Amino acid sequence: MEKFTVLNGLVAPLDRANVDTDAIIPKQFLKSIKRSGYGPNLFDAWRFLDPGVPGMDPAKRALNPSFVLNQPRFQGAQILLARKNFGCGSSREHAPWALQEYGFRCIVAPSFGDIFHNNCFKNGLLPVVLSETEVDGLFHDCALPGFRLLVDLDRQTVSTADGSKSFHFEVDASRRYSLLNGLDEIGLTLRRADQIRAFEARRREQFPWLFR
Repeated sequence: MEKFTVLNGLVAPLDRANVDTDAIIPKQFLKSIKRSGYGPNLFDAWRFLDPGVPGMDPAKRALNPSFVLNQPRFQGAQILLARKNFGCGSSREHAPWALQEYGFRCIVAPSFGDIFHNNCFKNGLLPVVLSETEVDGLFHDCALPGFRLLVDLDRQTVSTADGSKSFHFEVDASRRYSLLNGLDEIGLTLRRADQIRAFEARRREQFPWLFR
């Protein structure tokens, strides 16, 4: 998992509340347990004018010109600014996979769906919770072309590029440690690989019949 330390990223505003996981990555694209291949179909029903079907070439589909991510000024955005209850709905890990593959490293919103929030941390995507008032102000600032934010996970701050605004957010210490070090649950376990091997060796000596 890629480390998350400090991100200086372009911000794309998605001014919709209660965005569910089926909107983030529609169900018809959930054909694999691999973590890749979902980015091209992120927000598929909103990004494209035609119905999305697995196997279609996104380059040959008609884009919805009014959708925010299709606007040239937001190409390459790494921070998604959203409204309350982002990621609600069904518990699909594919949602953070799609957001991450599309290029987002951080989602800023007043609140998140619980399971989506947990899945983000497990996959190296940082969900930042700010107050509705703070998020409202950032949406207003997004009217400026090229609006960027500096997200510092170690300090737990979100700041404007010019330093005129800075907001504090909270992340559980264990989750912060994992993101800062690029460790998912498997990575955390493997840090104790020597102890695990030693335990298994002792167990083999104590209960040899289990290994026959």
